[in-house]
Amino acid sequence: MKLGTQQDARTALRGGLPDRYLTPEDLVVLFQLESVETLYAWRKKGHGPKGFRIGKHLRYDPADVRAYVMQQKASGNAAA
Repeated sequence: MKLGTQQDARTALRGGLPDRYLTPEDLVVLFQLESVETLYAWRKKGHGPKGFRIGKHLRYDPADVRAYVMQQKASGNAAA
């Protein structure tokens, strides 16, 4: 089950992320980014949650995404 809407993304952050590895498209929805290119630019600069490759596919562990969000909140980088 993929994250599909803005409401799904907010629910995922509040109620817990899915019990599966997340795709770049999932993070675009979750963080309300303009495109996957934004996520790739973050990755190239060393920003954003840690990702890893499974073959040619980029994936994100929900625990790493949650840690990234908590780090952003703690450092004051989260949007109000």
